[in-house]
Parts: sequence; C-alpha cells; structure tokens
Amino acid sequence: MEEADRRSRDNEGRDESDTCLAQRLREHSSSALAEVYRRHGSAVVQHARRFCQQDAAEDIAQEVFLVLWRDPTRFDPSRGSLRTYLLTLVHNRSIDMYRSEESRRRRQDRYWAVPEPRADLDDTVVAADQAADVRASLDALPHNERVAIDLAYFGHHSYREVAQLLEQPEGTVKSRIRHGLETLRSTPSLAGALA
Repeated sequence: MEEADRRSRDNEGRDESDTCLAQRLREHSSSALAEVYRRHGSAVVQHARRFCQQDAAEDIAQEVFLVLWRDPTRFDPSRGSLRTYLLTLVHNRSIDMYRSEESRRRRQDRYWAVPEPRADLDDTVVAADQAADVRASLDALPHNERVAIDLAYFGHHSYREVAQLLEQPEGTVKSRIRHGLETLRSTPSLAGALA
C-alpha cells in the first residue's frame, strides 16, 4: 500500500499540465523548472543541434531555460504549447547566434585581409557602382528570395544548409534563389555584372 502511495505521488508531477507548470514557474518553483527540463530538454537540445554544433546547442538550451526561469510570464498558454514556445526561443537564439558569428567572421576577415594592389581609379569607380546596383537590386527582391540569396551567396551556404536555416523545403529554397537571380539578371543596370 505504501509503495502505491509513493508511486501516485511521483506521478502527480508527471501528469501536471504545462499550463500548471508555467504557473508554478511564475512562483519560482525550481521543481517546476526541473520538470519542464525533464519533459522538453532533449527536444530543445535536438532542435538547437539542427543549427549548430553540440556545445553551442547545449549553450542555447541553457539560455532558453534561463529565459523561461527569469521571465515565465512570456509564455502564454493561449498562444501554443510550452514545447512550441521553447523551440521558438531556440530558433530565434540560433538565428541570433548565426548572425553574430557571421558578423564576427566578416570583421575578422576585413581585419586580416591583405590589401589588394591598387586598381585603376576607373575600375574602382565601376566596381563600386556595380556593387551599389547589385545591393539596390537585391534589396528590391521579395524578402524570401533576398534572404535565400544572401545565405547562399554571401553566407556561403549550400542549398541544403539554407533550407535548414530557413526551415523550408530544399526545392522551395532553390526555386526562390533561381527566381531571384533571374530577376536580378533581367535588371538593365546589372546586365554586364551578373553575366
């Protein structure tokens, strides 16, 4: 009989809904956080692994649970499940980390770049004009096409990596990139630059 009572008490926490856990988190219950981690921790780490290496994925997971602990009121059960909320936090943090890393890498590349021999002034002016035309034309593309092209050509990612980063089917990403490049090639001011 005592064993059945103990099992019943142990299962009470497991059967508790995410909404109840969120309420207990608002009261800063560390046991509620432990239960949330037990239920969703592996999914959070696995989702982060889609974007980065194991060490970084674990860091992102830790940050996500820290966000939940510090401000549990940000989770609104009427807008979705706790798991969805946590995975959204992972996705957003992964994108932030990716952008930060890309920015750091570009700064580092600029710092360590060996200056090229000075080009003719005419060549420099033409190249600057073409770069400005490309950037303006790229900015005029629809958001989905522009982001996919940025990741593929300026971020040096394969189509498959771009599809994973954007959480879109690979065929959709390829179509958006192809359509965006066709649009850029048909721009009169870029006729020679993208040939």
